[in-house]
Amino acid sequence: MKVVIVDPSKCTGCRLCEVACSLRATGECNPTRARIHVIGFDEAFCLPVTCFHCEIPYCAKICPTRAITKGKVGAVKVSRQKCIGCRVCVLACPFGNIAFSSAEKIVAKCELCDGEPECVLFCPTGALEFREVDTDMIHKKITFLEKLKEIYK
Repeated sequence: MKVVIVDPSKCTGCRLCEVACSLRATGECNPTRARIHVIGFDEAFCLPVTCFHCEIPYCAKICPTRAITKGKVGAVKVSRQKCIGCRVCVLACPFGNIAFSSAEKIVAKCELCDGEPECVLFCPTGALEFREVDTDMIHKKITFLEKLKEIYK
């Protein structure tokens, strides 16, 4: 499975990934509507965060209309036709990587740009990569983020 891999040591916090993502996803340069968000930690480092496309996505399991599915390639996607905007999936995501789009009246999340993530293409420092990973790597990322969450409560 291919996912967006982040190297925080290379991220400068330029937020070009957010601009590129918002333009691709919504047709406008509005980083607040991006599906990736750069989080700064006490100016020590920046961390771009986006959907992990979990092996077993809680968001999909809890969706009452089955609007969220995991495709063959591994991308977790939201059906614009089925989503009723109830936001239960927002609560179910343990990492906060799904948001309600008030402009679209449905939830919005990274869907990997059909295999060519704009955020990766526009990252000037190479902090973002789109590559194959094994499930062990994904579990390590999740564990790392859970530790960060505890530190910055």
